[in-house]
Amino acid sequence: MYFDSALNVNGAGADILFIMPTKDKLRYVLRIHFPASNNTMEYEACLHGLRIVVALGIKCLMVYGDSTLVINQLNKDWSYSSEKMDAYCTEIRKLEGKFYGIEYHHVVQDQNQLAD
Repeated sequence: MYFDSALNVNGAGADILFIMPTKDKLRYVLRIHFPASNNTMEYEACLHGLRIVVALGIKCLMVYGDSTLVINQLNKDWSYSSEKMDAYCTEIRKLEGKFYGIEYHHVVQDQNQLAD
């Protein structure tokens, strides 16, 4: 699963791309209708992507995102910077229990164009 977000004058949104082992692709686009920071949008994208994966019954997942903050917090390499980020991590941790295996990987923005 690749996730990315966009925040501009037209509003906020997120792209989530699922690539199946068969190489089939499924894209999900999310529009956010509340004021949000870049970090909030990245967490929203990741959280919504994980909810979709759980609903699909997928049990093993590789997650790729270009947000250094989100990936490092989810990998427990960095502490949470605010109550809001802590709340997002808590929600994601609840979903992690539904997987046999889940890994988070940071990709540089240029390599995350699949989700853009």
